[in-house]
Amino acid sequence: MPRLLPALLALLCFGPPTPAPSAALTEAASEPEEPWCPYKVRPEGSAGGRLCFRRPALGFQCSARSCRAHRSPGGALVANVLLNGSVLLQWATPRPGNGLRGFTLNCSWDGTYTRFPCDSVELGAACRDYLLPEAHGTVRYQLCLQPRYNAPRPAPPAHCVEFRVEPAAMRDIVVAMTAVGGSICVMLVFICLLVAYITENLMTLIIPALSRQQ
Repeated sequence: MPRLLPALLALLCFGPPTPAPSAALTEAASEPEEPWCPYKVRPEGSAGGRLCFRRPALGFQCSARSCRAHRSPGGALVANVLLNGSVLLQWATPRPGNGLRGFTLNCSWDGTYTRFPCDSVELGAACRDYLLPEAHGTVRYQLCLQPRYNAPRPAPPAHCVEFRVEPAAMRDIVVAMTAVGGSICVMLVFICLLVAYITENLMTLIIPALSRQQ
């Protein structure tokens, strides 16, 4: 009993030992959270704009069936034109350096005789992509991404990419032609199998008849 007395006093004073954190909690705490992308859309001819936040589309890759990628000279800016008419812009991380404030995305499109400006976007330094929810078909767009730094560092040259979005009617025609082409291929395969089956059965009937006539 005298030997157990110090252990009992320590338990009353300090409480039970703290359990060790589980492996799942340790891994969750060690993994960094994805940074939110703050951005502000400024309509044409307006100096205002509301601050918004979005999750970056990390790991997105343009698939040839549902997307068409257009790259700027040098490949620093990529416009992924999707079948639903939206455009996901992705850009490379600038070179390491202090004073990066964010990015400015300028938009314009070609008209019949001149080029018209569209909404510009100001993005935070943590942004690496931006989604244009809907782009007009048959219009050639030009998007230029300009990094912004604190003074006195000068702004580097902007990266520009040009692309054209297929009209919705053309996308529907392409989808319909793909579906019809797949159906035609299935029908041709079925017809070929049917012809082969009929030919084999006819040969099994004709060969014994010829043998009997001889």
